[in-house]
Amino acid sequence: MQFLTEQQLGNVLQRNFVLGEVPGVVWIPRSGPAPLVLIGHPGGLSTMHPRLLARAQHLANDGFASAALELPGCGERPRIAAADEARAELRRAVRAGEPVGEDVLERLVLPLVDQAAPEWQHAVDVLLQLPGITGPVGYAGGLIALGVRLAVVEPRIEAAVLFAGSYVPRGMFAEAKTVAIPLQVLLQWDDEGNDRQLALDLFDALGSGEKSLHANMGGHTGVPPFAVDDGARFFARHLQAG
Repeated sequence: MQFLTEQQLGNVLQRNFVLGEVPGVVWIPRSGPAPLVLIGHPGGLSTMHPRLLARAQHLANDGFASAALELPGCGERPRIAAADEARAELRRAVRAGEPVGEDVLERLVLPLVDQAAPEWQHAVDVLLQLPGITGPVGYAGGLIALGVRLAVVEPRIEAAVLFAGSYVPRGMFAEAKTVAIPLQVLLQWDDEGNDRQLALDLFDALGSGEKSLHANMGGHTGVPPFAVDDGARFFARHLQAG
């Protein structure tokens, strides 16, 4: 891990880094050693930075460090031609009000998840060695398919808050049935870019013995502030934040 910049931003020390060729950001709270929450996002660390920083500062107020990686094919990372073609097909179908083919979702989501999951696991290896960060580890946000995959393959993740605002191929539902950690799933009921029924079907498929669905009225960016507070209480219970 090579650190590029370091800046105190309110209650967090923000450190930009590259891990191999993967850009990332870690936010460490002033309060001292803290459990780590991985912040999922749809890609584009630079454009997403204001929202990611706000989430990191909120997590720091509740006693958590946090980190995010750039997704494959996003930001300054090399483009993935097959994923770009599938994304264009998806947008055409949505604009035309047509159903999105399962093959399109698989070509868009599965290669990204297959590449991103081991990158995030490697990041956890390194981040847990940094001063100011301890285990256990949580995951919060989207891409929900990546959150599902990490919940299955990464044993250090002990709880997850999943944002149901992105597509999940039904081929991953068998994988979802093997998820065993506590989950909280956040669903915006009127999310214009999300298939609500698909999100409900995924929630039903998730195999966790403890899972809850938090559905709120409003579009993709209309998440109410109290939903963030609910997620903080969830992590406080399961990650034992101070």
